[in-house]
Amino acid sequence: MLGYKKNLLLQVKMVQQITEGISITVETFYNKEQSNPLLNEFTFAYRISIDNFSNFPIKLIRRHWQIFDSNGTHRDVEGEGVVGQQPILEPGESFQYISGASIRTDIGKMIGKYQMENMLNKKLFSVQIPEFDLIAPHKLN
Repeated sequence: MLGYKKNLLLQVKMVQQITEGISITVETFYNKEQSNPLLNEFTFAYRISIDNFSNFPIKLIRRHWQIFDSNGTHRDVEGEGVVGQQPILEPGESFQYISGASIRTDIGKMIGKYQMENMLNKKLFSVQIPEFDLIAPHKLN
C-alpha cells in the first residue's frame, strides 16, 4: 500500500457512484503516521477503484479535485491522469490506485471528476467522483 504500514491507517468510509456506466468507488483512511494534530496537519489516504461497466473502452485523461477543510479552506487540484498514469480500461476491466491528501483540520471532504475518452468514437465525457469525507478517527467517537 505505497509504503504505508497497515496498522497506522484507520479506514473511515467507502462511497460509490456510477456515471455513464463507469463506477467509481472510494475508500478513505486516516494516516496517523503522517499526521501531526498539534500542528494542524491531518493526512488521509484514499483508494479509488474504477470499473468499466460500459460497452466501450475508456481512457482516463484528466482529474479535477476539490478539497475542503472544515475551516472554510478550499483548493483545486487538476492534472493529467492519476498517479502518473492514463489507464485504458476495456469493458469489464477495473483499475485501482492509492493517493492521499493533507488538510489543516480534523474534518474535511473531497469531490471531483475524471475526464474520460470513449476510445471508440474519441468523444470526451466527465465521470463524477463521489463526495467523500476526511475525518480523523477521534471525531467518530
